[in-house]
Formats: sequence, C-alpha cells, structure tokens
Amino acid sequence: MPARKTTINTDSLLLVHGRDFKPPAESLSVVCAAALRAGVERDFPEKLHRYDRIGVNLAYYGDLTNELLIGKNRDYDHVVDMGDRTHALSELRNIDARKRFGIRQYDCLPGKTAVPEFFANFIAPLCGMLGLTRPLVGRLSPDFAEYLAANSSYAEKVRERVRNALCELLDRGDRVMLVTHGTGSVIVYDVLWQLSHDERFAPQYGDSKIDTWITLGAPLGDNFIRKRLMGAKGEPVSYPKNVITWHNVSAEDDYTCHDNTLADDFKHMLEQHAVSTVQDYCVYNLAVRFGKSNPHSSVGYLIHPRVSKIIVDWLQDPAIETDPVYTI
Repeated sequence: MPARKTTINTDSLLLVHGRDFKPPAESLSVVCAAALRAGVERDFPEKLHRYDRIGVNLAYYGDLTNELLIGKNRDYDHVVDMGDRTHALSELRNIDARKRFGIRQYDCLPGKTAVPEFFANFIAPLCGMLGLTRPLVGRLSPDFAEYLAANSSYAEKVRERVRNALCELLDRGDRVMLVTHGTGSVIVYDVLWQLSHDERFAPQYGDSKIDTWITLGAPLGDNFIRKRLMGAKGEPVSYPKNVITWHNVSAEDDYTCHDNTLADDFKHMLEQHAVSTVQDYCVYNLAVRFGKSNPHSSVGYLIHPRVSKIIVDWLQDPAIETDPVYTI
C-alpha cells in the first residue's frame, strides 16, 4: 500500500485585546480575525490558503472589564460599539493596496489630531515627577488602573484568563504567534514572566517558547508602566525568557504608545539572551471610529500591511515548513 500523506496543523495565533469596554467574545473574535485575514488577502493572496490553515484564537477577559467599568457608572452599548467596529473594518477593506497606508491618506482622515500624543509625550513625564501619574491613569482608564493596583483580584483574574488560553496551546504543542493590543500587551508580558519565573508555572512551562510576539500600540515603553511589570523590582531585573522574536508596531499619534520604540527599553533582554530580536515599526493607523480618526483602533492595526507582512513571514519560516508526515 502506498504511503498516505497527512497534514497536521500545529500553528496557532492567539489574540489578546486591550482595555476599556468590549463586545461579547464571539463578536470581537469575528471582527479581529476578519481584519487579520483581510490584510493577508489584500497583500499576499497567494498565501491565503496557508493562513487559513492556522488556528486563530482570542484570549477574552472583556466581561471582567465590562463589569468593573459598569460598577464605576460608565455606560456602554455593545451593539453600537460592534456596529462601529464592523463599519470601520468595512472602510479599511476598501483600501485595496498596501501603498495606500501612508501619511498622505492618514492626513486626510476626519478629526486627526496629535494632541493626545503630545500630552502623553510632554505632560505625562511631568505628572510622574509630581506623583500624579496614578490618579491620571485612574481617571482615563479605571480598568487598567485597577490592573496595576497592588494585590488586585481583577488583575489576577485577567492574567488567569490569558494564561489559560496560552497554556492550552502550549500543552497541545502548537507553534504560537501572540498578537496583543494596547494594555493587553502589559498583561501578556506579566503572564510570560509568570510562565518563565513563577514557581507555580515555571516547572511546567519554563522551557516553552513563543515563536513570535506582535505588540500593537503597546504602552510597555512608558516608565510608569515598566516599573510595575513583573520582575521589574528585582536586582538584576528579570525578564520573560520564552519569546524568540518580538515585533512592536506603533501608530503615529497613538498616545497609548507615546514611547513608540521598545528595542531600547528592553535591550537588556537581548544582552541576557532572553529574546532573539526586538524590532520596532512606526505605521499610520487609518481606522475611523465614530466619525473620527482613531490611531489606537485594533482593527486598524490588525489589517495594516506591516502586520500582514510579519504574519506571512512567520508562515513562511523554514521552521514550520517541515516535511510532510506520512502514515502507512
């Protein structure tokens, strides 16, 4: 009997969302996955069949964040939010060439402004010197402030959600790409540190590797945030040691990542051989949310040509283009 060729899918992409209210998990997963796929289809249609073989998963904790924010008298309509996310994605899909994601198109967006980023760049450091950063974060983002609070039960619940989703893929032996948005990147950093160093998890996961990590609009370069990351208070500072390649994508005028380069902030990870490379990219996020430019929008990041290129490079990595498995 001739040998029969079978294909085993061991490639998985795990999405982790950021702060603020979020629509239900299924709805958010659909729009995020659609944005990623649309970018690949636009720029690399010949690789779409390869992309469609990977598993796309979402680590969701939006219900925990929604509950916390509603408890602080914040209002939210998930139907309207989801409708606007879908509309933003539809408009981005109409951009049919990667070369049209440049400054010329960005400058034409309605309501475009650099004021929030200016504030973050120049006022936030002053607030830090005066001890006002924590109250400022609490006012602008009470859920993230709660995450950063010492001994926060919310923080541990959020980390557990993300940790469980990641460990499920690692337990299966999948080759994993992490794609994290905004403050979700801070949560993932802490989870990766736990898997590397925490005595509860390191014995089982300390040797596991995340092949590629893409951070989108991540605030990890901010001094206030970096001082509160897990492992930051030790001497010497300890870093996650389970990421091979780290790509950081930051959009112009995205105040969340006002310090838009991470290679300089985490250079000691390279010196300690905790990561192979940290690569920074500056892009233009063309998303329009509720009629105004939103350079932090997740769909604008996920559909961007830079992200599509990183994903396709990962798909073409010789390490995953292995010989077929044959069974008799």
